[in-house]
Amino acid sequence: MSLRERKKRAARKALASTALRLAMERGMDQLRVEDIASEVGVSPRTFNNYFASKEQAVCSFIVERQERIRDALLERPADEPLWDAIINATAVQHLREEQPRREDVHRIREMLHNHGLFGEMLRAHADSERLLADALAERAGEGTNPLHACMLAGIVQSASRIAFQTWMQSEDEHSLLPIFVELLREAAAGMPELTAVAAGATAPAS
Repeated sequence: MSLRERKKRAARKALASTALRLAMERGMDQLRVEDIASEVGVSPRTFNNYFASKEQAVCSFIVERQERIRDALLERPADEPLWDAIINATAVQHLREEQPRREDVHRIREMLHNHGLFGEMLRAHADSERLLADALAERAGEGTNPLHACMLAGIVQSASRIAFQTWMQSEDEHSLLPIFVELLREAAAGMPELTAVAAGATAPAS
């Protein structure tokens, strides 16, 4: 990237991280674009050059994180099976990043009641899913059915969402990552535990 592009990316990242931090500290209702811009040292107009709303700024970490997972996936060894590459790339990226803290759960639950933030979060997850689908198609190679790549990306995104919701609703100190990896491994194996239970439930009595 050119110096100009690097500066633009740095400014966007600074605005996004500040928006998320202030939202966690104050809540969405008390968060103002002017405050985000002031903390970073730019004008609200400059903020609007990067984000259409405070909600978009707060949720932008979702897409940025998916971009890093995409890069990690494409860097995995070429002979590594696709599911292993997905799990390993995801796990490595999780370990590199700061994880949600248990003491932040209450604030996150409050924030998700904000309809504007919730809608923006759904859009961010949809963008992330498209990014992952493109990366999976590239990783799988020429001749890959794009529908299959989209399906797999949807499975991974669903596992991520379910793992986060499960972690949010639990009261223990377990990390988010083991839940996510367990779901991915179960999906990679074809959901054997679920199908075995279902088969037992429908088997005729002897």
